[in-house]
Amino acid sequence: MQKLIWAAALPFVFALSGCLENDVQRAAVGAGIGAVAASATDNDPLVGAAVGAGVGALSDDIADAF
Repeated sequence: MQKLIWAAALPFVFALSGCLENDVQRAAVGAGIGAVAASATDNDPLVGAAVGAGVGALSDDIADAF
């Protein structure tokens, strides 16, 4: 179930990567999304924030690869 939630959240992170100007902004939004998603699934919000920040910061690099 957790993998499904994370997979469902990724398109939103990629969509936001086009709206934000730099990696810091994308990391901040990713951290927020990760913390909320982790909290909603009864997981550690700090871990969710860390994962979300990493995905957010790298989302423009991943999107450019395709």
